[in-house]
Amino acid sequence: MPGGHQRNGTQAHPSADKTWETVQSKTFTKWVNARLAENSLPPLNNICTDFSDGTALIHLLEIIGDASLGRFNHNPRMRIQKVENVNLALDFIRSRNISLTNIGAEDIVDSNHKLILGMIWIIILRFTIEDINEEGLSAMDGLLLWCQRKTAPYKEVDVTNFSYSWQDGLAFCALIHRHRPDLLDYHALDKRDAHGNTALAFEVAERYLGIPQLLDVEDVVDAAKPDERSVMTYVAQYFHAFSSLSKAETAGRRLGKFADVMQSVYDMQHDYEARVGRLISSIHAQQGDWRRTHFEAVYASARALSDAFDKYKGGIKRTWTDEKIELDTLLGNIQTKRVTYNLAPFVPKPGLTPRDLETAWTELAAAEVRHRKAINQYIRESRDILQRNYGAEANKVHALLSGISADLAALNGELEAQLQTVHGLIERTRPVGGLLARLAELERQCKAANIDEHDYTVYSVDDLEYDSAMVTKALEKKAR
Repeated sequence: MPGGHQRNGTQAHPSADKTWETVQSKTFTKWVNARLAENSLPPLNNICTDFSDGTALIHLLEIIGDASLGRFNHNPRMRIQKVENVNLALDFIRSRNISLTNIGAEDIVDSNHKLILGMIWIIILRFTIEDINEEGLSAMDGLLLWCQRKTAPYKEVDVTNFSYSWQDGLAFCALIHRHRPDLLDYHALDKRDAHGNTALAFEVAERYLGIPQLLDVEDVVDAAKPDERSVMTYVAQYFHAFSSLSKAETAGRRLGKFADVMQSVYDMQHDYEARVGRLISSIHAQQGDWRRTHFEAVYASARALSDAFDKYKGGIKRTWTDEKIELDTLLGNIQTKRVTYNLAPFVPKPGLTPRDLETAWTELAAAEVRHRKAINQYIRESRDILQRNYGAEANKVHALLSGISADLAALNGELEAQLQTVHGLIERTRPVGGLLARLAELERQCKAANIDEHDYTVYSVDDLEYDSAMVTKALEKKAR
């Protein structure tokens, strides 16, 4: 191995110098956090202390091992619960044929920094570096050979190890430029600016390649000897990122025609989601309008709402029904095409699935029933109010005319006194004309509301007009 690189993954550090421990702790913590972020789990501050209860370690292993570790204590408070969690994690590691020499659960619970860093390094080797293969060499040797081959065209770069070879930042920049020259102009770099070159590589890798910045610039440039394990962990991410890119480019060239064909499928999927979103939004908006409707026990207002609802049913609702049928057909076409090209079924985004649309459709039907019932209730109430108002007015007019007629029939005494009484009765008849006009308007409103029978009176306008004429005629005769 060039540069004295240690193949067994161990590294010699002066016992008095703990710089390596600090750098590894930062690097490995960032590596762990990048994995936890894949499942939207909260980051750790420091693995050397935050692994003590075993929960974060279990989450990490479930993510990178793509397996469930089973039941564990999610909120351990007692030491024995923490030890049980860590033992579960260690057993899982051993089940993957990974040797953990001299590492026990108590070491993790007690935050033994050196042993925890050693354990994480073993995990990184197994799940990140061990699967690297280059020219028949695997793991660390393969990763180093890959770096050497990729940076060979750059005369200022000489990668012989995972420590000093990276201190000027040029090796990082060369790896990026070799694969993505559009992201970084290697030849324009100031080859003497180690800090600037390293910072540039770290920023470009994170922003455009999705490679988390596991190292700080000073950990590489200013260190007496950059930590091999930390640098190797970070560089391995370049290998995986560019290997994936290379595979994607190769597949893209082979399947260019396939991509063209499938573009129409993706367009159909986008169209489906956009149309479902608009339809569901329109349905929700309509229900909101109905919820905000102000109902009045006035027949004309209730009738207007009823007419508007009928117009909705014959217009907008039918348009939505047609759209829903078309969307069902579109989804069927999408799924058929995906099956034809051996692709997994299309799963629309949450909120835009067929189930979401069906739920909105069912809710709309229920809202229609509620709105129609409310309208009908107010129509019935408004009709009853119209009948009550008409009955009250009609009975009032009848009572007035009956009273005048009774007083007229009871006349007696001196002629002069009777004449004076008749004139008084004539004055009492003067409001009748206005009352009959008001009653006629109420009757018109009742007829408009399709009220043919009255529940609160037996007197029609014709009846009362006739009675009024008779009373007026009798008064006129008496007054002569």
